[in-house]
Amino acid sequence: MRKVIQLAGAFLVAAGVSGTIDRLAVQPFYGAILNVFNRQVIPRLAFLTGYEVYANLLVAVTGAVVFAAARRRDENA
Repeated sequence: MRKVIQLAGAFLVAAGVSGTIDRLAVQPFYGAILNVFNRQVIPRLAFLTGYEVYANLLVAVTGAVVFAAARRRDENA
């Protein structure tokens, strides 16, 4: 289970970084997979208008926290 959580954290980091790159410049690699949050969720949330880069960075930071927490729990077990 910890490996699944670590994988989810790593995916969130990759998706957040990819979404940030996509907002600043067009992301040609894995756009359909990694930019789902950036292209599907953010445009539908009106309060994120103008804060798209920050929202994507928040996704990356959340992924890093999830990954680190799963790793730390893995070390303590």
